[in-house]
Amino acid sequence: MAKPRIDTPGQDDPGRGRRLGIDVGDVRVGVAVSDPDCILATPVETVTRATGRKDPDGPDIDRLVELATELEVVEIVLGMPLMLDGSFGTSARKATDVGFRLQRRLGDRVVVHYADERMTTVMAQSRLHAAGIDVKSGRKIIDQAAAVEILQSWLDRRAKALDGNTD
Repeated sequence: MAKPRIDTPGQDDPGRGRRLGIDVGDVRVGVAVSDPDCILATPVETVTRATGRKDPDGPDIDRLVELATELEVVEIVLGMPLMLDGSFGTSARKATDVGFRLQRRLGDRVVVHYADERMTTVMAQSRLHAAGIDVKSGRKIIDQAAAVEILQSWLDRRAKALDGNTD
């Protein structure tokens, strides 16, 4: 499996349609979705990780495929947890594995993009703390909030890129 590249929003954009944001963790996968006009990312659910890198697809991958199909997404934005120096570590390889499995299962109807997600969990925790949500009791919420951060950042950069293309 080749090392994926971090994608730039707006390139080869499929236009209007929902996007799915995914934050892959060791224990859980946070999922968010955009509205069809790509303005706002909202949390969807937290999926428990079950599939190891060398395992066949498990119920976690099945659920992500179901969500992508049910929500009729046109793109998946998968957070790539790079190291602070920009290199790929173990977590990035796990995210890449999930992205590969999703692309294989969904085929050409959905494109999987990789977005730099450094610090999104920290930002999500900070926002939840500011909203009065305890980090320990809200672990599942944090995963969804991180997915929202990943997707909203993508949507905002996409809007800027597409606005720049119209000038």
